[in-house]
Amino acid sequence: MKILIVGSGGREHALAWKVKQSPRLSQLYVAPGNAGTAQIAENVPIQAEDVPALVAFAREKNIDLVIIGPESALAAGLADALHATGCKVFGPSRAAAEIESSKTFSKAFMLRHQIPTARFGAFNDFQSALKFLRSAEYPIVLKASGLAAGKGVILPETAAEAETALRRIMLDREFGGAGEEVVIEERLSGEEVSLFGLTDGMTVRPMPSAQDHKRIFDGDQGPNTGGMGAYAPAPVCPASRAEQFTREFLQPAVDGLRQEGRPFVGVLYAGLMLAPDGPRCLEFNCRFGDPETQVLLPLLDSDFLDIAEACADGRLADVDVRWKPGAAACVVLASEGYPGKYPSGREIRGLESVDEKAIIFHAGTKSIDQRVVTAGGRVLCVTGLGATIPEALKAAYAAVERISFEGAHYRRDIGMRAVDNGLPAAKRINE
Repeated sequence: MKILIVGSGGREHALAWKVKQSPRLSQLYVAPGNAGTAQIAENVPIQAEDVPALVAFAREKNIDLVIIGPESALAAGLADALHATGCKVFGPSRAAAEIESSKTFSKAFMLRHQIPTARFGAFNDFQSALKFLRSAEYPIVLKASGLAAGKGVILPETAAEAETALRRIMLDREFGGAGEEVVIEERLSGEEVSLFGLTDGMTVRPMPSAQDHKRIFDGDQGPNTGGMGAYAPAPVCPASRAEQFTREFLQPAVDGLRQEGRPFVGVLYAGLMLAPDGPRCLEFNCRFGDPETQVLLPLLDSDFLDIAEACADGRLADVDVRWKPGAAACVVLASEGYPGKYPSGREIRGLESVDEKAIIFHAGTKSIDQRVVTAGGRVLCVTGLGATIPEALKAAYAAVERISFEGAHYRRDIGMRAVDNGLPAAKRINE
């Protein structure tokens, strides 16, 4: 099969790495890819949101299946445009992807289909939102409704901070068009779990649970990022509980989208908060998470190409989805200044020094004159494997210590609570 993977991050490198293992693969392209995907596939210089160019490329190369990574491409309607040419796609339509691209839509959808979530208000004008803020019970969370690369969430501690945050989102447009609407919701506390379901629009097959680390600094301090590390499976959500949450959250969402004329094909990602009074869905995402993909795909024992094609063909129920025993943990190496402004072009050393217990997934990299240099905020995702989470973390951090570039920084407490107390990572709020 000829496969095109769309995207350029660590998630896409992990997808390419897994697809490369399929005996059914004949040719693998990644658009636009990075320095890591270039080692195992042919990179194509087309941006993920350039729908016409991607469709033309897929037709020119007679691509059998397109796997779409980033939410921006899905929200741009790439899956729809490819379907119109008869190409198979692993990834939802623009209408189905609205479950992520509009938090306003998503929250109302959850209410319509009785999917437990936090209490909220949604607003498209500043004065109405401000009035709601001034009567809200604190603590609260403010979220830009549109796509903001995982950064459009603000956690004010006081009413004054909340008003400032609202101005940043709706008036200053800190997150661009994503802030045209805002969701204000109650702040939940507890353990946060990422649960992914593979689906063909009818059947849902859960992946092992995972937990990521959104804040930039140790101890869940500092601003939100796209994710600084993850591990799977999460002790707080074993396989039996993942099956339960699939019945309570993922399957009702897939069924609801189909009933509303938005059949969802691909992977549906539920961010769940295990609150003291019961689990709640913080949000749905319409694609694989990053960096969760980098710990989940190494645990997959089945041929991912078989699964992706079955989802596209509507026959997932006929495919055996198997998982390996053990655990995986990922540590993200970020550029100096991230999640704010950061430099690029800094040479990365030590990439060839890791052992078989670790996998390096490139996120923000490019090749210049046979050198690999930084080209993003999150640069590398280093995944360690082991029989247990502590073993996987040990392997990941051992590999991290062999890699260097100027200004590199990373969290040193990924999964540490799981190691110290037999519990999952530090408690979070709905970030």
